[in-house]
Amino acid sequence: MAFAFARMNDSAYRVDTISRLAQWRIDNFGSSSYRKSDPFLIGKYLVVEKNRNLFIKLFPVIPKPARDRDNININNNININPPIASFNIRVISSLGGRKTLVHPEVKDKQLRSGEGFVWALDVQLTGRFIIDLEFLDLKTASSNGGESRSIWSEALTQNNTHSTTLSSVGRMLSESIHTDIIICASDGTIGAHRAVLAARSPVFHSMFSHNLKEKEMSAININDMSLEACQAFLSYIYSNIKHQDFINHRLDLLRAADKYDVSDLKDACEESLIEDIDTKNVLERLQSASMYRLPTLKISCIQYLVKFGKIFDISDEFNAFIQSGDRDLIGEVVNEILSAWKGF
Repeated sequence: MAFAFARMNDSAYRVDTISRLAQWRIDNFGSSSYRKSDPFLIGKYLVVEKNRNLFIKLFPVIPKPARDRDNININNNININPPIASFNIRVISSLGGRKTLVHPEVKDKQLRSGEGFVWALDVQLTGRFIIDLEFLDLKTASSNGGESRSIWSEALTQNNTHSTTLSSVGRMLSESIHTDIIICASDGTIGAHRAVLAARSPVFHSMFSHNLKEKEMSAININDMSLEACQAFLSYIYSNIKHQDFINHRLDLLRAADKYDVSDLKDACEESLIEDIDTKNVLERLQSASMYRLPTLKISCIQYLVKFGKIFDISDEFNAFIQSGDRDLIGEVVNEILSAWKGF
């Protein structure tokens, strides 16, 4: 699916995005009856239209090359499939305090160009307000009639894992072919291969190259991981991890990647954790970002809290974080808050 990028020269029409969240700040609607945002990174338009009521519309923008191709090859059955979106949308007004209007969650809504989602508000809004759009999922329909697939589902973990060579390496683990080392998790054991582990991790390589107990005992204790999480870790190392296993165990995988210096896994975890930041997990991920030195994730979490105003939605949780969190990390967040207030 092709995505459009916002023009950054006019803040009145720019949509700011982070992770799966988009916000459009309208400072003064005034007497204008129609306002259309620039296309933004997740690939959609927001439109505000005002007659008697206020209408908020969301629809996809088809990239110009695709439009031109359709016009030229109108009889060639070229199909630009409309996306299928699940999202939460709300309007936050600054007049009379922080007033929020929330639309019921939208599930699997097909968005066609020019005729996507429409929300008619029966409340009069003037002055400054924010349209807050949080995608839960975004799918593209298959051109051959097959099942639609999420654009976020498998990008990080598939790579080239279907090649013959990597499939064979994966079978070595799943079928315990000539294993020569035992991994002892907190609630079970898994057979593995020294050569594979050493090739993927400098820490494992060091264990097997020196007179450490793991070299003599032919066993490695990873008792801070469950058997399921350890299986996911090894599956990643052997390049046959399933996407859902990766998602389910991301924080365990991040800890293991840091402990055993598997840098590509650490990068994959950071990128994945950035993708679906929300109010339920942002503080946990902020602390993980600080603990495991993940600067991009940390910046994304702080922006989500401060720039996008989500700190107001979790005030109780944030107060608890202030009381018990890392002092340096709290200082960074507070400094960001103060900077935002100065620019308000």
